[in-house]
Amino acid sequence: MRLVLVNGEPKAPEDAFVSVYDRGFLYGDGVFETIRTYGGKPFALDEHVQRLARSASRVLIDLPLPPEAIAKEIERAVELAQNPESSIRVMLTRGTGPLGLDPDLARNPSRFVFVEPLKMPPAEACREGIKVVLVRTSRATDATAAAGAKVANYLTSLLALREAKQAQAAEALIVDANGFVIEGATSNVFVVKNGELFTPPESAGILPGITRAHLLEVAKTLSIPVHFEELPEAAIFDADEVFISSSIREVLPVVRANERTIGDGKPGTVTRKLHSAFRRAVGAPGPDPWA
Repeated sequence: MRLVLVNGEPKAPEDAFVSVYDRGFLYGDGVFETIRTYGGKPFALDEHVQRLARSASRVLIDLPLPPEAIAKEIERAVELAQNPESSIRVMLTRGTGPLGLDPDLARNPSRFVFVEPLKMPPAEACREGIKVVLVRTSRATDATAAAGAKVANYLTSLLALREAKQAQAAEALIVDANGFVIEGATSNVFVVKNGELFTPPESAGILPGITRAHLLEVAKTLSIPVHFEELPEAAIFDADEVFISSSIREVLPVVRANERTIGDGKPGTVTRKLHSAFRRAVGAPGPDPWA
């Protein structure tokens, strides 16, 4: 079932409301996390809550509860929803206040926990891979103290995904002003070349994904060399393999970028090996999604 906790109070989706003076609604003034469950338990919950706290700190929003209490609230919401597996969105806004950009106009942050039945990518996307497009744009937090925060203002990603959809692609890869691919609109990006793994460093202003971090640990256990390097557009087109990662989708192989084929146009062996090992490491039930 679908469920929302509004400041700790469980609500059916149709009964969950926010004030029109909430700054999340007015200005996108908030931060969030997306989490999924494995075996009904939120995966990497402490890591997600700590990242939520870092995002909040970077945009100067005080946590309404200690991190431990936020984690318990998330677990409670999942238990109330009673789904076999769930996707979870946790959101903090600066709260309500009079109109005006001054952040001191709102001093009581609002918190929301959305729980829905988990919806995985289509099976064919896992089996056959996806197409992406490269989109040159700037994100809301670029060149600010909030760089790397997961903020609620997703206009850049929304427009990039619209461009991807028009090109019949599943994701947009963001290209910065210097011509480097930094991340997907809703994902992190990896390149495989000669059996070695390349991904942009955190210093590039990426959102350091939780799934990304666990994939990097898995790569170590598999003795796959990892390089944290800026990725020019040519690195995507010349790669042997490309894949994206996110909490809900785990890993999706990329077989086309713009109108160019990546590698041999099929999901690569390193991508498959990493994804399979990741699923074993996190205790994912059932067969691999491409099986």
